[in-house]
Amino acid sequence: RLCLQSLWDFVTAKEPLIKSPFFPVLFSFSAYMAFCLPYIALDFLSTRLPNLRKYKIQPQNYPTLGMMVPCIIQSAYHHVVLIFPVTFLHWYWRPMNLPVVAPELPEVLLEVGVCLLLFDFEYFLWHLLHHKVPWLYKTFHKVHHKHVSTFALTTQYSSVWELLSLGFFAAINPVLLECHPLTEMIFFLANIWLSVEDHSGYDLPWSTHRLVPFGLYGGAPHHDLHHLKFKSNYAPYFTHWDKLFGTFTES
Repeated sequence: RLCLQSLWDFVTAKEPLIKSPFFPVLFSFSAYMAFCLPYIALDFLSTRLPNLRKYKIQPQNYPTLGMMVPCIIQSAYHHVVLIFPVTFLHWYWRPMNLPVVAPELPEVLLEVGVCLLLFDFEYFLWHLLHHKVPWLYKTFHKVHHKHVSTFALTTQYSSVWELLSLGFFAAINPVLLECHPLTEMIFFLANIWLSVEDHSGYDLPWSTHRLVPFGLYGGAPHHDLHHLKFKSNYAPYFTHWDKLFGTFTES
């Protein structure tokens, strides 16, 4: 607990901001753009530097500024017009309580891991359903598949229904597990980072899937192949559900 207490004291020192109805939107959008920025820089640099280009999963396809700007505009629009009203209602009905004591590190790691596994399962079922039912795909999910070669900013390029559905899955799991607010924040950060990395289009030496043994985590190559082929690799992060349902394709 001591190793997280100073971090939690720093957070609670900003209590008026944390309890503000504007905080969830600012937190989510700022984290998303901060995680996208290194990959945006990589997209521009790797076209000129062969040493970086070798990490691009689809080196023949690079995003242009004209492709990136609509993604940023849509994400900002969704955060202001859709996510803010939802978080405002949540703030009104269920005000955040900030405990004095921080959670213990093993508790945080366990609960973040469980939240990620739950989200992975929920997204897998949602994703599989929206690919197997043509009406659902055309009406709601097709928007996200506009880009066959993904780049970081395509992470949140999706329909309103998809954004709210996945946002609900991410928000409900920490509530069900009764997570500490700090654990909840760490989970949100981890979830946003992993989603951006999945859509980055790069297989870097330090990518998450290279750090998790036995091929348990698919990472960017796993999800990039889904956007390329459309008919496999429906789980966003881990590989066990695709292997179990026979929808896994080796990247």
